[in-house]
Amino acid sequence: MPATYQLIASNTLSSSASSVTLSSIPATFTDLVLRISTRVDRAIVGGHNCRLTVNGSSTSDYSQTNLAEFGVTINSTRASAEAFITTPSTGNSSTANTFSSNEFYFPNYAGSTNKPLSVFDVIENNSTANFESQIAVKAGLRSNTAAITSITLDTNGYNYLSGSSFFLYGIKNS
Repeated sequence: MPATYQLIASNTLSSSASSVTLSSIPATFTDLVLRISTRVDRAIVGGHNCRLTVNGSSTSDYSQTNLAEFGVTINSTRASAEAFITTPSTGNSSTANTFSSNEFYFPNYAGSTNKPLSVFDVIENNSTANFESQIAVKAGLRSNTAAITSITLDTNGYNYLSGSSFFLYGIKNS
C-alpha cells in the first residue's frame, strides 16, 4: 500500500452477514478508498447486485452511470434518484471459492459539497460450461453535503458468505 494510505477499518467475515457497516470514519483524510471482495449465498452464476449507502441514508439522493462488459456484451446505464449505489457480488453458483473484486474511491469525503465516487467492479465464473464475467466502471454521486462518517453494504435480501472482506483506507495528500 502507498505510504499515503492508512487502514481505517477492516472486516473479514467468519460467518454469513446480510450487511456490513464501516463506521466512525474520521474526517482527518482527504479521500477514502473502500476495497471489498465478496460472495453472496444467492444461487446465481455471475453477479448479484448489492447496495452501498453512506451515513445510514437510503433517501433517493444517489445517482450512477455504469459502463459494463458482460462476457462479450457492452452495456451502459444511467440511474438517478436512487436509494443506493449498486455493486455486483459473485453469486454462490459461480466457481467455488471465487469472490468479486470491487473498489470505491470517495474524493473529498469530509468536504461540504456533494459526494462523488468512482467504482471499479470485477466478477468472473471460471467454467467452460457456463462462463460469465463482468468488468464495470461506474461514476456515482450522492447529492448530499454531509461528511461521510459511515458506509454500509447490504446484500439486497441475501447474505455475504464467510471469507468476504471489507477494507477501508484513508488517503492523505492525494
